[in-house]
Amino acid sequence: MRPPRLLRTGAVASVLRGAQDVARLLVPVACAGCGLPDVVLCTVCTRPLAGPLRRCEEDVPRLDRMDGSVPLPVWRVAPYTATTRELVVAWKDHGRADLSRVLQATARRAGSDVAPVVAAAVEGAPLAVVPVPSSPGARRRRGADLVAGLAGAVARGLVEAGVPARPAPVLVRRRGGRDQVGLGARARSRNAAGSVRLRRWPHWDPAGTWCLLVDDVVTTGSTLAACDDLLADGGGLVLGAVVLAATPAPGAAVARRTIRPPGMRAAFLQEADED
Repeated sequence: MRPPRLLRTGAVASVLRGAQDVARLLVPVACAGCGLPDVVLCTVCTRPLAGPLRRCEEDVPRLDRMDGSVPLPVWRVAPYTATTRELVVAWKDHGRADLSRVLQATARRAGSDVAPVVAAAVEGAPLAVVPVPSSPGARRRRGADLVAGLAGAVARGLVEAGVPARPAPVLVRRRGGRDQVGLGARARSRNAAGSVRLRRWPHWDPAGTWCLLVDDVVTTGSTLAACDDLLADGGGLVLGAVVLAATPAPGAAVARRTIRPPGMRAAFLQEADED
């Protein structure tokens, strides 16, 4: 006779807890930000991820096309400095997959926070949440498409706030393109130019579709600019981008612009100038 389901579930949970305890003994867990033992991310190192979304496109040089066009609006959770830099690097490059749950929860909250702005722009139309693509080598090295996970979390946050959004991994890196890590500003721009392409996605056409880009970190903005151009060339309506962290402009104070509705790029920048 099979044991009751509740009993079986409790037994499985006990086994999992035991396995986790053994794993902690073999590979001790430490805070990705400060090294405090026995926690994935301590309370202090979590604080930068709990702040309000800020607009940051004015600190991202490659988003200014120098032709009078309005830069792509970008909202970031935290500046890419100190603790935030440590935990993102640990997550992406040091095998700390245990941070995915924390960072996806942060991305989900970002989706909810940006929802009023998005809702005012799309007015009930569907929204494609598009992850910035990683190179195949980066995905193999990390064991997952980390940015796609963030995009899915942002989409969930938007849906919970009443915006009809869904993740749309419609961009891929062209063969031969390399990851942006370690490249300078000019090298990033050259690497990003022509390195991204659209791929076929079931029941999706960029023409007339509202799009929101998602990435983990923005530095120079060259990759975001390339993705923006590609979607716009296909007829997509690129609303902006949401990122976990953004590199502050050299010597500049971190911007204090919070999110506020409504909608299009010119309106966003006008509001930022009035703040």
